Amino acid sequence: MAIITIKFFDVVPVRFNLWIMLFTSCWVVYMLRVNMSLNLIAMVPQTNTNASSRSQCGAKDDGVTNETLHHVDITDVREAPRQVPGGGSFDWSAEQQALILGAYFWCYPITSLVGGMAAERWGPRYVVLISTLASAVFTFLSPVAARMNHVALIVTRFFLGFAGGFIYPSLHVLVARWAPPAEKGKFVSAMMGGTLGTVATWSLTGPLMEKFGWASAFYVPAVLTVVWCFFWWYLVADTPADHPRITDSERKYILEALGDKVKKIKGLPPLKSIVTSFPFLAMVVLHYGNLWGLYFIMTVGPKFVSSVLGFELSAAGVISALPYLARMFLATIFGAIGDCILAKKMMTTTTIRKFFCIFSHIIPGVLLVLLVYAGCSTALSVALITMSMGFNGAATLTNLQNHQDLAPNYAGTLYGIANFVGSTAGFFTPMITAYFTRSGNSFEHWRPVFFVGASVYVVSAIFFILFGTGNIQSWNFGREDTTEEKEDREKNGDLKEMNGTTAKKVETKDVKETSLNVG
Repeated sequence: MAIITIKFFDVVPVRFNLWIMLFTSCWVVYMLRVNMSLNLIAMVPQTNTNASSRSQCGAKDDGVTNETLHHVDITDVREAPRQVPGGGSFDWSAEQQALILGAYFWCYPITSLVGGMAAERWGPRYVVLISTLASAVFTFLSPVAARMNHVALIVTRFFLGFAGGFIYPSLHVLVARWAPPAEKGKFVSAMMGGTLGTVATWSLTGPLMEKFGWASAFYVPAVLTVVWCFFWWYLVADTPADHPRITDSERKYILEALGDKVKKIKGLPPLKSIVTSFPFLAMVVLHYGNLWGLYFIMTVGPKFVSSVLGFELSAAGVISALPYLARMFLATIFGAIGDCILAKKMMTTTTIRKFFCIFSHIIPGVLLVLLVYAGCSTALSVALITMSMGFNGAATLTNLQNHQDLAPNYAGTLYGIANFVGSTAGFFTPMITAYFTRSGNSFEHWRPVFFVGASVYVVSAIFFILFGTGNIQSWNFGREDTTEEKEDREKNGDLKEMNGTTAKKVETKDVKETSLNVG
């Protein structure tokens, strides 16, 4: 069966295989990242009392019970805890559980910062392969660590996050080396695979634990990840030139489309040129605004619906997944639209990046403001949250792709730096929410929270529209692009568009003398 599957992959275009592997790579990363939040429910004994404060919105007058959304309108809900085979083994406090969950992110931003540099130097194929294999090993060891004590599990989660930080920047390096400009939107949209990975993991982990116990929720994802690593090793190469089974026509198409913008660079990236580049700064600001809005909706949105409207969004599996599914679906649509516009030359790259900021940042910001004025209309609130995150899928044409425009040779480095800065939004959004809602959960208390979130969305977009660009930067070629190398490339005709007289350099001496004599 495995041989038949491999044969199938060999007959389809390599770029299609790569898209699948990019998508599933993000799926695997999130599967190993988010499973702990659900596993802890089975591992730690749950109390019989689930206290919930009264929401501002009271019970519906029509007497209709919304079982799908699980309307909570009483101050104390008592229900028997749901028992899981092999569950309730650990008596960990809430603080200890928080440390277990948070340990993943202690080193994740740091390795995200250097992950792109590692992939540019040693190749994204092996960086992703080794990081993912390490993640599978640490996941497989998690039940053993948990039975030792919570500190051992914290250490395991720490190293899991350490390995996971390398993966996303490395994937962007792979996109830069493989994706023709006319297809880059589709390739970047594959990065939304983590969204489906989150939904699928949360949906399947529960039944798995109920039947086989909580340890199976670690073992099964780990084994699946090892199987995935085999396909990654067989199907993926660092560049089209390195792939052993790509057709000559497909290799030629990719290399000609990329031109001389992408090449293997030795040594460290030109960090001074990068951090002092204003177009790069504009991209970082836009990326920060995107992550702020994303973290905002993921954390603050459900809490608002729960504490103010009185609905537990997390209790409805399908509805709680809607915003994430909408973002993934619309990201694919926006990516295809952007590729079509670029292929037909309807807009320049810079215009595309700036125009679609309206969809990725400004419209989601406006929808956040409208959310706080939706009142007690639950359906409208859920629709606004879903649309806000859905339109943010257009980020595949803005901040998630702009670093590829500025310097495809250092796409991983640029993404790593931007992601390192943007990750701080995950710390600030809960702090701001806690500050404004410290004295209550009324609409009046929450309005400033949404205004701040919307402002970061919109201001970052305006900043990029004013100062951003989609043009490649001179430092893309690094320190190796010396005067001698430029002359060599001119002789080969690579810089004809930049210098109209370059073609004359390849004329023979006899032709030049003939021209002079005629003159």
